[in-house]
Amino acid sequence: MNYRTLIVPAVLVASIALTGFAASAAYSGQHVRQAKVNIKQARAIALRAVPGGKIVDQELEKEAGGSGLRYSFDVKVKGQTHEVGVDAKTGKVLENAVEGANPD
Repeated sequence: MNYRTLIVPAVLVASIALTGFAASAAYSGQHVRQAKVNIKQARAIALRAVPGGKIVDQELEKEAGGSGLRYSFDVKVKGQTHEVGVDAKTGKVLENAVEGANPD
């Protein structure tokens, strides 16, 4: 069997596995189990709130307001970064504001 025939599929499988692990590690644990809205749905909601934007950062966090559990997205559009908060239990947009000079 050819060396290339073995290595290419192995590298592909490893890279897919690592990419999936990195994405799931950021959204694992108790917070995810409490969320009624999944990350894909929340991303779509955030992008509807900032038309033409591109998500550059995201996290699931406990924070005051709404149900207390929210997805927080940094959405970049036309040189500005909007912080969009989406309630992880209801899907309601809790925040949509342009980040200031000192983002948190």
